Amino acid sequence: MSFGEAEEVLGLSERQIRRYVDGEAKAPKLVAEKVREIAAERLASRPPARFRFIDLFAGIGGLRLGFEAIGGRCVFTSEWDRWSNQTYAKNFADGDDHVMAGDIKPYGADPSLIPGFDVLLAGFPCQPFSLAGVSKKNSLGRAHGFDDEKQGNLFFDIEAILRHHRPAAFLLENVKHLQRHDRGRTFEVIRRTLDDDLGYAIDWRVISSQPWVPQKRERIFIAGFRKDVGFSFDDFASMIPPEKEWPTLGSILQSHNEVDAKYTLTPRLWEYLQDYRKKHEKAGNGFGYSMFGPGDVTRTLSARYHKDGSEILIAQKGTRPRRLTPVECARLMGFAYGDRVWDIPVSDTQAYRQFGNAVVVPVVEAVARYMEPAIMRMLADEAQSGQELLQAVG
Repeated sequence: MSFGEAEEVLGLSERQIRRYVDGEAKAPKLVAEKVREIAAERLASRPPARFRFIDLFAGIGGLRLGFEAIGGRCVFTSEWDRWSNQTYAKNFADGDDHVMAGDIKPYGADPSLIPGFDVLLAGFPCQPFSLAGVSKKNSLGRAHGFDDEKQGNLFFDIEAILRHHRPAAFLLENVKHLQRHDRGRTFEVIRRTLDDDLGYAIDWRVISSQPWVPQKRERIFIAGFRKDVGFSFDDFASMIPPEKEWPTLGSILQSHNEVDAKYTLTPRLWEYLQDYRKKHEKAGNGFGYSMFGPGDVTRTLSARYHKDGSEILIAQKGTRPRRLTPVECARLMGFAYGDRVWDIPVSDTQAYRQFGNAVVVPVVEAVARYMEPAIMRMLADEAQSGQELLQAVG
């Protein structure tokens, strides 16, 4: 159960439930029996999974949503940020076969700690490779890319897990700039590791979110299969909605009555942003705030949005512009999409960071649907090979 469901079913506070989960207190007998009863009912009624996957550098679960949509079941999650874990737990109900880990390092050092799985998903940290991340680190004299020991080297934990488990397939996600970082040398290390060293047949594509949500957000997706099953992104255009159906900002904006006044910029902040823009315009730079209305498509939402909201300001008649609300960010990133409801249990600051670091869910759903035939073909071939082996030795 998610914490929200557990609160409702057990009649306990989330704080008390967390104490039981973390081992800080022992659950009373009646509570424990109720949990076992619910678990038995859910496991009995749960449809069989088409495949198992693990969710690494999970954030708030955007990649997971995409692969659950095609019948996959998550059996292991790793995310180090405590606030992202809180949002993740609030929105996903896991069975007792699911491990929610923090730091990936112990599992990269000993991948046998991870249960068996068929597909690996990983949105590994992008800050070491993004244009903004590289610029910031350069200005501070800090390492970036694979020289960033804290974040850049985490790719090699993925390599260790792939090498040990040899799953049928994987999908990695990162910023578009990954291809160009360090004059292409970083991407070549990744390609060579996955293809030449591990023997996976890989392909990749930079995909824009604009056909699905009113945001210009480009990310690279790298798909790999342990055998060459003929997969490539060449025909991915077939998954893209017709351009006349592409949404604009008005489709995700809350009504005026739903938006708290606290999201309107203060006079002081608005004055600062205007002065900052004028200063850079005189210098011939394009830096400054960006204003949008209902008929527009926004720039990329970033993790720094909580600071001043300058990259995406919403025009308001007769007053200063405002930030997007966290609910609008959930819609802009596709977490609250169609009939899907998304709980936001954290502060606005943490919510902005989480959505700014997330994947656009409808994009991942499209990628998952596109990969689905190749995944199922791969698993069917393996099942057939397994049966033939059993018959041969039997």
